[in-house]
Amino acid sequence: MKKVYFYRICLFLTVTVLTYASFSQEALKSTEEEYYDFLSIQGITIRPSLNYRTLSDSEWNFTEKEETAGGTELSHPWQNNNLGSKRALWQPQEQSESFYLKGVPQGIFVKLYGPEWYNSYNTAAPYGQNDGALWQGKGYNTSLTAGVRLEAYGLELTVKPQLCWQENREFDIMPGVYGSEYSYFWKGNIDLVQRYGDSSFWTFDWGDTEIRYTWHTLTVGFGSQSPWLGPAWLNPMLGSNNAGTYPKFDIGLRKQRVVIPGLNWNLGEIEGRIWTGYLSESDYFDTDNDNNHNMINGFAVAYSPSFIPGMTLSVNKICLCKWEDRSIKYFNPFYDSNEVEDQKASFGIDWIFPQVGFEVYGELGIDDYSYRKMPNPFHTAIYTVGAKKTFSIIKKYGIFAELLFEWNNFEMSQDFQLQWKYMGYYSHSLISQGYTQNGQIIGAGSGYFGNSQYLGVKLYYKKGFINIFAHRNAPDNNYIYNMSVNAGDNFSQLSKDYWARFKTHFSVGIDTSYFLTSHFLIDTAFVYTHTLYNTYKVGESFISNFDIKVELKYTF
Repeated sequence: MKKVYFYRICLFLTVTVLTYASFSQEALKSTEEEYYDFLSIQGITIRPSLNYRTLSDSEWNFTEKEETAGGTELSHPWQNNNLGSKRALWQPQEQSESFYLKGVPQGIFVKLYGPEWYNSYNTAAPYGQNDGALWQGKGYNTSLTAGVRLEAYGLELTVKPQLCWQENREFDIMPGVYGSEYSYFWKGNIDLVQRYGDSSFWTFDWGDTEIRYTWHTLTVGFGSQSPWLGPAWLNPMLGSNNAGTYPKFDIGLRKQRVVIPGLNWNLGEIEGRIWTGYLSESDYFDTDNDNNHNMINGFAVAYSPSFIPGMTLSVNKICLCKWEDRSIKYFNPFYDSNEVEDQKASFGIDWIFPQVGFEVYGELGIDDYSYRKMPNPFHTAIYTVGAKKTFSIIKKYGIFAELLFEWNNFEMSQDFQLQWKYMGYYSHSLISQGYTQNGQIIGAGSGYFGNSQYLGVKLYYKKGFINIFAHRNAPDNNYIYNMSVNAGDNFSQLSKDYWARFKTHFSVGIDTSYFLTSHFLIDTAFVYTHTLYNTYKVGESFISNFDIKVELKYTF
């Protein structure tokens, strides 16, 4: 009798675990999230957020049109592949209609992530960005990621750490100037590591781990999920997964429709989030233990007006201060001071036209407050513009294409030639480690003190995609521009030595994803990078790097 009861329990658990609840949260820049985003430009999926994205906020759903699509035509190319789903472990037989629980997902749900095994090899120099805690230096690099997410009546627990190993072979670098030979090579207060020591090393990062409670769209959480801020696809100004994560607390409102009561007027959708976090410097910065940690305070708001379908406006503001100077006053987004903090902001616009599968976006960043605002409004200003366009190649067989373009200009405004030396958007004279976490920028991963241009053509088909791209970025143009500030009699010689001698990476490559089975995905990439003036030596030749990537992933 006990055996029969035991088998019934096992059968019940097996059936309930395989019960789909809805589409699931996806990690930032993952193959699945990129695919859902591709579908959103065509109006097939609904973007879960307006401006502030983490794994927990990235729950994708298909439109009603997609759910009821029929006939022999493929509704979307990967409809027969398993993209990962949230499943119900247990649900009540009747849903409560009480004020508190009505509209709240009732039951216990689970989502499994991975495992994902990432491998890359760089033959001559570091290459890679938006890869979390993994630093892809010269040689072999690998990371393993797996996790689980549990949800119950608004309570959300996600555990998804990242374990990395980096061979970290020697390559040519400039002499570091912050107490370590591996630190950054020019003064301006930035903890941007050129190389993490002289030997291989392990890295453990908590990744997308957090605990959260959400009631309808009101949400509060603590964990280490890095937010992606703004409309940029490759180089967001103020938030990305380019660096390792940091512990943070946040509270706010997820994407929420606004309707005037009584009149039933739909004003559109809003979103807002406030957070504070604990940033740490790397082991390769200065020897001053009093500045090892910074406090980051962030404010993100967005609005999508109902009277302009597809448009989203966003504002992000960041305030950095020394951890010892932490104060509740920094939670005020309108706090204005010239004390010991660093404030920067960005203004974004994104516009999707699903009827023609087109998206255009832009972002303007400001790092400082300009004296004489009217004649000099673009003091410290940087900008990003980008576009995406989808094409139906052979719709009957699920073959589509996506054109990706993004241009980032993060160079210093030229009014600094009449003022003082300025490293750029991610540094500050009083915040010594700059806008970094453990030696990597938590915003744009390429072109951070210069510019970047990316152009890619991605072809989707039933079993995966093929992306062919070209990427040019000159990350340190401000290094040369600063030499001319107050140069005096040295200007003529500097002009001869450094005119148009910008360190420049030009990459061409191909990356692919292929579903070996409906659950088993393999990603590969081969990238060639031609680098000029890598160490700014007069008359130096170029260097060439080949990057090879293989990633294996299983989706439940």
